[in-house]
Amino acid sequence: MARSPALQLQVEGMTCASCVARVEKALLKVPGVATASVNLATERATVDAPGVPPDALTAAVERAGYGARIVRDDDAASEPHAPSAWPVVVGVLLTLPLVAPMLLAPFGIDATLPALWQLVLATPVQFGLGARFYRAAWKALRAGTGNMDLLVALGTSAAYGLSVWMLARHAGMATGHLYFEASAAVITLVLLGKWLEVRARRQTTDAIRALQALRPTTARVRGGGTDRDVPIAEVKVGDLVVVRPGERIAVDGTVREGASHVDEALLTGESRPVAKAAGDRVIGGSINAEGALVVATGAIGAETTLARIERLVESAQAAKAPVQRLVDRVSAVFVPVVLAIAAVTFAGWLLAGSAWEPALIDAVAVLVIACPCALGLATPTAIMAGTGVAARHGILVRDATALERAHAVTRVAFDKTGTLTEGRPSLEGLDAAPGIDAREVLRLAAALQQASTHPLARTVLERAARERVAVAAAQDARALPGRGVEGTVDGRRLALGSTRLAEEAQVDTGALAALAERHLRAGRTVSWLIARDAERATPMGLLAFGDAIKPGAAAAVARLKAQGVEPVLLSGDQRAAAEAVAHAIGIDDVRAEVLPADKADAVRALRDGGHVVAMVGDGINDAPALAAADVGIAMGSGADVAMETAGITLMRGDPRLVPDALDVSRRTVATIRRGLFWAFVYNVVGIPLAAFGWLDPVFAGAAMALSSVSVVGNALTMRRWKPSPDSVADAAGAVVAHLPEPQPR
Repeated sequence: MARSPALQLQVEGMTCASCVARVEKALLKVPGVATASVNLATERATVDAPGVPPDALTAAVERAGYGARIVRDDDAASEPHAPSAWPVVVGVLLTLPLVAPMLLAPFGIDATLPALWQLVLATPVQFGLGARFYRAAWKALRAGTGNMDLLVALGTSAAYGLSVWMLARHAGMATGHLYFEASAAVITLVLLGKWLEVRARRQTTDAIRALQALRPTTARVRGGGTDRDVPIAEVKVGDLVVVRPGERIAVDGTVREGASHVDEALLTGESRPVAKAAGDRVIGGSINAEGALVVATGAIGAETTLARIERLVESAQAAKAPVQRLVDRVSAVFVPVVLAIAAVTFAGWLLAGSAWEPALIDAVAVLVIACPCALGLATPTAIMAGTGVAARHGILVRDATALERAHAVTRVAFDKTGTLTEGRPSLEGLDAAPGIDAREVLRLAAALQQASTHPLARTVLERAARERVAVAAAQDARALPGRGVEGTVDGRRLALGSTRLAEEAQVDTGALAALAERHLRAGRTVSWLIARDAERATPMGLLAFGDAIKPGAAAAVARLKAQGVEPVLLSGDQRAAAEAVAHAIGIDDVRAEVLPADKADAVRALRDGGHVVAMVGDGINDAPALAAADVGIAMGSGADVAMETAGITLMRGDPRLVPDALDVSRRTVATIRRGLFWAFVYNVVGIPLAAFGWLDPVFAGAAMALSSVSVVGNALTMRRWKPSPDSVADAAGAVVAHLPEPQPR
């Protein structure tokens, strides 16, 4: 029975990395849950729980003190909703008079308010604007855990309570310093920090929102002699959709009538308009240019290319990178450790002879500055920004693990056909054995290829049709994996395949050997037509196929070498043909005549040699090698199974995107490390400063708010990444500026 896909839950109320750990723990306690991964930046939980009722999962999250709902396939992409600004504005207006004395004191200005006025201003901030911290802290305590809200609630309550006690002690005429400004400022600064943080996090989801903006809402369907506009949900596979000049194409399909150019930049990163005519495929969401097109619908809804791209980007942004596991382990014990440090700070100052009021304030400063938000945000926000900017340039990252691993790649193994070459072979040579007519060789070869979908087979059949050769039906035709095909034509057992097939059949190539060698030196692929008689196999002729090298192949290889990555060519083609292509583009390590299963073994051998290996391929036969590699990279123009197996998909099939993909991975990992460094620095430096009394609670609150905002701001630097200038993708940078502005929801 097929395994159920992972469920996604939208989780509400999480504020820090400790919340993430608590939600994951609650989900994993549900019987039947295999894995659960929670992302603080997207506020989503991904749960592998086959057979578990969704209601049981949401109930577990709610018992842990958070809100939850199941995300449906047709839901909009997750994005944090920007909180209202009014609590921040009210907090600033009430808090500013309280902190004014601290700000003006260095200038010799005494702006201290009467004690009762301080109480009047601080109380609505503490119990009105700060009510959310009390609610969340209470839920955390009920669940037996702690989070940022608990630290804020404890710290501000201590400062506020101390001030009220001192005020009551002096009958409303307190002459000593009160700490109302500390409690009010901390709450206001935390609210401001969260507001800025969420606004910044929304920018990391720009890629998803830009893709959503490409979705047409209606389509013009032709039927019954008329064209009518219908909702996109009513369009069916096979319907004819009319696309006028300047309109966005509503569906994936094939052009039936018309010719035009189509702008696919926002989907594939290809900045130049692509010519389209009858028989060409078009992608829903792309923009038609000068000509009218009639498109036969081939995919709708969740099966369209645009929908699949959205799912890939969403999946990558919701996934948890391996480096996050370290953060999770730290976060799980963070709040209890901070509470212990605060208690030790309070007790230590008392033992040192300090009065209990300043000792309590120092403990408050410890509670306030120790915010685990930055730790929880550093990795997911960088992943979201990195996958988003990569998608804009035609690089689709399927999961965060692939993005993280790619930075360490030392070997890139390339398939040849369709990866480094165009994958559109042409029949460059047709040579018959002595006594046999060349048209007969073509006729028999076409008969064997009728049931095949291989590019070489299509080339043979097209040549036969063009020369009007009558093709007989082959009997008992079957594929010989990695070698060719065999079958019975006109009562004779024939085979058509590679030099390996000819060698295994012990064919004496005779006069054709020199011709074959000449074709191979020219980089062509040679297929032999062999008659399998009862006693021996004899050659009837050969077919030589040429396949143009992709324009960007040599530049891609040169850039990989400049990055310190060694390229390797893995090909099932004849060695001479593979070496000719490798020599032309600068690859030194060539492994030719490799069967599909052997490709996977070759990748494993590279890994066993201590290398981190990326495999780049486009065909069904590349899937095992893509799965065996540390990072699988599929050409978007290739087979679906290759894209499903790979961790990264290149939408344009341009090999220059391979070094770009490795570069964006390196930049993303560097951004993650930088974010984690600053997140740890805030706490490693700030907590001791607060414990030793060198940090006022107000400044501690400001530093805590700044930590989250700065970590998210660090992640947003990834938005400036662009592909190398020698890549076609570089021109897409000009197109990015024209992304439709997502409308607020």
